[in-house]
Amino acid sequence: MKNFQANLKTLEAADTQVLGVSMDSAFANKAFADQIGVTFPLLSDWGGKVTRQYGIYKDEYQAPRRVNFLIGKDGKILEEQVDKDAIDPKKIVDACARPKMKE
Repeated sequence: MKNFQANLKTLEAADTQVLGVSMDSAFANKAFADQIGVTFPLLSDWGGKVTRQYGIYKDEYQAPRRVNFLIGKDGKILEEQVDKDAIDPKKIVDACARPKMKE
């Protein structure tokens, strides 16, 4: 999350809306965002419905995997980073800066 915050101006300049999603409550998300200085919205998937729809909930951990999705305006997933690759959003940031993304 901090890495997305650090790249927020670049992403917003590329007409990209950054959202965080977790299975924590909205109250926990707000406290977390305040604690780490995140200014983009953190959404609560309380109960995990969306997490399961995206196929990222891991039963063995009883938690979702760390994933970054770049979703186009048509709702299709354009880029994806999973697990340890999702810590650094460079792939997503670079994809947003590509000329085709700005059209």
